[in-house]
This record gives sequence, structure tokens and C-alpha cells, in this order.
Amino acid sequence: MNIGCRIVEDFERPAKEIVELFREFPVANIDDCMNRTAAIHQDIRPMNSAKLLGPAFTVKVPEGDNLMFHKAMDMAKEGDVIVIDAGGMTSRAIFGELMLTYCKSRGIAGVIVDGSIRDKDTISKMDIPVYARGITPNGPYKNGPGEINTVISFGGQVVRPGDLIIGDEDGVVVVKPEEAKELAEKVKAVSAKEMDIMDKILNEGTYIRPWVNEKLAEIGCDYLPR
Repeated sequence: MNIGCRIVEDFERPAKEIVELFREFPVANIDDCMNRTAAIHQDIRPMNSAKLLGPAFTVKVPEGDNLMFHKAMDMAKEGDVIVIDAGGMTSRAIFGELMLTYCKSRGIAGVIVDGSIRDKDTISKMDIPVYARGITPNGPYKNGPGEINTVISFGGQVVRPGDLIIGDEDGVVVVKPEEAKELAEKVKAVSAKEMDIMDKILNEGTYIRPWVNEKLAEIGCDYLPR
């Protein structure tokens, strides 16, 4: 066993209908229904406005090295989101326009990296979603080692191959496939409730929140005369 240098050739992906449950939901609503604990670190930001959705194809690389990402590009299947644990190091870009264009040509649904990219101007105009912690012109080494399709840490979240990766301009959340159906029902209800609240704000000028005064009373807030 070569610890730290291994490739798992394949994994079980969730059914397409499970993935599609989250196509229209805002990431913020999903995170709210997961006790507001499912989002990756806020420093990992979208590099364009393309919406992210698909099962995780995981990659772990050493600082500033993209050998395993090169291999992953050839292995990932259409619809996969390549999730690269680069340790949060931002001194060298793990990929840029060339590699991302190849991923798009293969039907990859997105690439996210806890590290840096380059060619930001071009990537910002592309319609394949990209998230990264940093931007730098420094290119990567290609020496390895690394891992493919193992459990990784990404932006403060544990990501397993096949986990659902969902992102919009607010950020990214990670959802376990076995929790997806129940979660989707909760998010659907929250989204409907928010639409009703918004309708009342716009058409009635009301935003009824009795819990505000209840909480103020609970914490013993003093009201002072003018």
C-alpha cells in the first residue's frame, strides 16, 4: 500500500433524479435546512456565475501540484463535479483556462478547489462553474503524490465521492445522497414559505415576525423612554 498515493477507479454515484432535486433551490435555503452547518468555508468563492450541481469526484493534491488533477480529468464522468483538496494553499494555481476547457469538453459539471486558479478573466466568462480560494499566475508542479476518489476535507467539510455538491453565488454546500430526499422536501417547504413572505412584503408592506419581540422579552431587553 502506497499511503498518500492511490487512485480508486470508480464509486457509486447517486441517481440522476436525486441530483436534480436540488436544481432550483438556493444554496442558502439548503444550508438553513441543514442547521446552517453544511457550507464550505466562505473564502472559497465562485469565479463565474454558473450554477454548480453534481456528484463529487474527489481529488487530493500536495501544495501547488496538479498531477492527480490531470489524471482525474480523464477519469471523471459526465455530470461529475471535480472537488480538489489542495490544502487551502494559494501560492500556486492548480488549473487555469486550458484544463478547464478540457473538463467542459468532457461534460464535467464543475471544478472546485481549496486552492488557487489562474486565467481568472477568461474563467469568469465561462459557463462551467468554478470555485476557488485564491488567484495567482504561478503555475503548478506535476510531481504528485495525491489521491483520487478518497474521502477528503474541503473548506471545512468532509466530502465523500458521490456526495452532492451544490453551489450558487452565495457559496457551496455538501449533501449526503442518503439524506437528499428528506432534505429536498424540507427545502421545498422553506422556499414556499419565503415566497409567501416576499409576496406580503411587496403587496402588503408587512413582515410579521412575532418571535422578535418574544426573544427581546426572553433576554430581558430594557425599553427606555425618549
